[in-house]
Amino acid sequence: MDLKNIHSLSRFQRHTREHLARLKETGEPEVLTVHGQAEVVIQSVESYQRLLDLARNAAAIVGVQRGLMGMYAGTGEDAENAFVSLEEELGISPDTP
Repeated sequence: MDLKNIHSLSRFQRHTREHLARLKETGEPEVLTVHGQAEVVIQSVESYQRLLDLARNAAAIVGVQRGLMGMYAGTGEDAENAFVSLEEELGISPDTP
């Protein structure tokens, strides 16, 4: 986090357009302080969406890694049972096209 990206809430309120333009231009978040203490982080919608996408991708990678570890350890579930479990969990029929 760049120290230039730390601002007081009152400065943000006085110069909102300037902050919003910088957030959109740089994609970097800003920390807003109240009485000198960090209170909130603000960021553009685009950078927030990228953060969410990265978190989802990381969670998917962890899930795949766990599955592979289970498979190598012999504790995994075979594909047929896995699909049956998924169908039950999602409430779909195996005959559904």
